[in-house]
Amino acid sequence: MPLPALLCLCAAAAAASSSFTSRGDYRLAGLFQMHNSAPRAAAARPLVDGCDNTAAFKSHGYCLSQAMRFAVEEINNSSTLLPNVTLGYDIHDTCSEPASLHATLRALARKGGREVEVLPTFRRYEPEAVAIIGPDSTRLAVTTAAILGIFLVPEISYEASLATLSLKRLYPSFLRTIPSDRQQVKAIFLLLQQFGWTWVALLGSDNAYGRDGLDALHKLLTTSDMCVAYQGIIPVNKDASSPELHNLVRILTDTRVNVTVVFSNRQSARPFFEVVVQRNVTGMVWVGSEDWSLAQTIWQVPGIQNIGSVIGMSVENTESPMLERFESWKMAEESAAAERAGSPEAGGGAGGSAQLYCTQRCTGCHLLATAPNMYDAQASFNVYSAVYAVAHGLHDLLGCASGACSKGKVYPWQLLQKIKQVNFTLYKSRISFDANGDICKGYDIVTWDWSSPSWAFNVIGTFRVNPDRLSIDQGKIPWHTKDRQAPTSVCSEACQPGEKRLQQSRHRCCFSCVACPSGTFLNRSDLYGCQSCRVEEWAPERSEACFNRTTEFLSWSEPISWALLIPTILLMLLMAGLAVLFALNASTPVVKSAGGKMCFLMLGSLACACSSLFCYFGEPTRQACLLQLPLFAISFTVFLLCVATRSFQIVCIFKLNARWPALYEAWLRHRGPVLFVATGTAAQAVLCLAAEATSPSVPHRDYSVAAERVVLECTSSVGASRMVVIAYTVLLSVCCFVLSYMGKDLPASYNEAKCLTCSLFLHLACAAAVLCTQGAFRGREAAAVQVLGALCTLGALLGGYFLPKAFVILLRPRLNTPEHFQMAIQSYTRRLAEA
Repeated sequence: MPLPALLCLCAAAAAASSSFTSRGDYRLAGLFQMHNSAPRAAAARPLVDGCDNTAAFKSHGYCLSQAMRFAVEEINNSSTLLPNVTLGYDIHDTCSEPASLHATLRALARKGGREVEVLPTFRRYEPEAVAIIGPDSTRLAVTTAAILGIFLVPEISYEASLATLSLKRLYPSFLRTIPSDRQQVKAIFLLLQQFGWTWVALLGSDNAYGRDGLDALHKLLTTSDMCVAYQGIIPVNKDASSPELHNLVRILTDTRVNVTVVFSNRQSARPFFEVVVQRNVTGMVWVGSEDWSLAQTIWQVPGIQNIGSVIGMSVENTESPMLERFESWKMAEESAAAERAGSPEAGGGAGGSAQLYCTQRCTGCHLLATAPNMYDAQASFNVYSAVYAVAHGLHDLLGCASGACSKGKVYPWQLLQKIKQVNFTLYKSRISFDANGDICKGYDIVTWDWSSPSWAFNVIGTFRVNPDRLSIDQGKIPWHTKDRQAPTSVCSEACQPGEKRLQQSRHRCCFSCVACPSGTFLNRSDLYGCQSCRVEEWAPERSEACFNRTTEFLSWSEPISWALLIPTILLMLLMAGLAVLFALNASTPVVKSAGGKMCFLMLGSLACACSSLFCYFGEPTRQACLLQLPLFAISFTVFLLCVATRSFQIVCIFKLNARWPALYEAWLRHRGPVLFVATGTAAQAVLCLAAEATSPSVPHRDYSVAAERVVLECTSSVGASRMVVIAYTVLLSVCCFVLSYMGKDLPASYNEAKCLTCSLFLHLACAAAVLCTQGAFRGREAAAVQVLGALCTLGALLGGYFLPKAFVILLRPRLNTPEHFQMAIQSYTRRLAEA
């Protein structure tokens, strides 16, 4: 069913002009803005006004239309690309939205007709143009892409960079040869990140290009460590006298930022920078989007060289060979146009007679066109690439790889699939599209340079995609600062190492610094909180890492250990020597008076008690911890019981036997010494077992002693059962002390009261000292104190009981005779009788 044209066509017809139309086997439509639209009153009908207004001529759009013509003619003259196939074109001036819509509908009109057909399926749809090149602006491209997407007619834009156009569900047939704003936003973000600019202002033009770019950049910045101090919109259609613009610049200066990103088109950017110059805003870094970074209308603003440093985005540099050929071709075309203008047959164009529409007029365009600048050159290459992309897709669709193309019907949807798959090199530039229809192309990073008399720009870096990477040579940037170094733009100065940020406002970049306390560290992935170290780690104040704690115990190799081990070994050797000495002199009175065979039990118990000290050295194990208390306590108990037994027997013989002779006889008859020692030892063994059962001593890591150390020690519980073991030992010591003291007036050969009393007193003092210092020392110090206390006790008892007897045996043999002992007993008896 035919659908009438939605817009009324301009009146009048004209002869065909090779500048706007050219016949061919397959035709392309080109949409270029060659004039600015003039405001008009509301019309009763949707009339398209003519675009041909010399005063509103735009040289940029005309230059791009010529780039399309140049590309088409170059392809038609090629013997390798589309051989025996000729491309034609229809070029339209999209000076306004109605003109752009009119041009789009003209391209969609059925082949050879003036109506747009609506068919049940797009698969058999044959429009006038097989592909559309353009339009330039995002505003126009959105409408055009929505219409063309319904019919799946390929559209390749050369300047519309709006990221939304990449959505294939909305714009399925849209492609472009300019990078998407999504890539530009990434490039700006990486630029700010590389220079450490975390406190920035964002400004955008009041259109889809500016607003969408601003929103995307704001979202990316706020998810990082950067903050947006101010975000504003540059109003459209305003001049430098606009109060809105002046208010915008005033707010910008009050914000006190050093870096401002201006994501705007060139039309809105010019009046904004005029106001910036008027208000004398200087010393700032301006980061520009690609639309105005190299625009001549911006850098021609009087006084703009004083605003600071300008860094902008620019599409990858165009290859100069293509531009040189393009310029040569344009010069030839202008000469030919001048000849046609002076010829009476000027109406006869290369294309023959055809109807021209009001969007296909440009009076004296070739005379009004100015010399192309860098902005024109880059956009021209985008147009050139778009035409070649269509040609390569058509080449593949028509099966031209064999050397000849089959000129069959070409449906737009078929061509669209082929264009999406193209991958070729054009003047060292790779032309291909991703799944979103975006060209795989990056940006050059440029900076304005006013060091020479005239304006210039320098390429200081590049941004490349897949993967995204930014490279900048900072030495090429002519900074505006006095030291010629990159300025800073931060809300708060960076904290010192190990200090967290304490946020002071809604902006993460505004903060005060607080030192991380000991035991915590600052993880660089989260600068706003101190993280606790693991239990096996420690950290000093203001730390950025945790360190492993030193495990502390009384190792065998430490000097203090050797200082304790040597006396322990010497003491055990002394015990062994005494045992040998007593064994060799077992029949002598001194050994018999010391206890006879019981001496060896006493020396053995002291040796066992001494061997328990080895459990305090080395890394604590479960076995060593379990043996520490029972081995010492039971062995020491055996010694004390033997001393008590011997003292009791001496007292009985000299003092109690005369009064109660039956008592001593019963003691001997019922093997009293053996039973007493065995019973007392068994009682202590039961107490030790109970203590280990109720609160077993096991290796324990104590993390509370010091931050940098882990004390590995045996648990020293002070439970009731352990206190009973200690109390039992103390009770036996007191009993020994009392029995020894009772024999203070016995014969000298049987009287060890003085030495033994001093030894027991020293033992009790050491035990009290160990108990009192138990909470003051931890780790190796506590173990060393335990060993030292035990050594003092064992040495004192050994010295107080056995050494005097060894002295007699070795150095006073005359005192080790039965006669001497008999004389001592007689003397004691005589003294008692006299008393």
